[in-house]
Amino acid sequence: MQFFSSVVDTLQTLVVALAVWGVINLLEGYGSDNPAAKSQGIKQLMAGGGVILLGTTLVPLLSGLF
Repeated sequence: MQFFSSVVDTLQTLVVALAVWGVINLLEGYGSDNPAAKSQGIKQLMAGGGVILLGTTLVPLLSGLF
């Protein structure tokens, strides 16, 4: 159970880092008017947000199994 808990904590940190990196790239793209950076930033932001949403609904259900 301790291993599962530490894995969940690590994954949460990585997902938050991905979302933050997406916000930084998005703001950098708007600052330099670079469409490629804007696109990459919004993709990373949406990916991080999607994983956060999935994780907040799925992880509690999985934790009930153990």
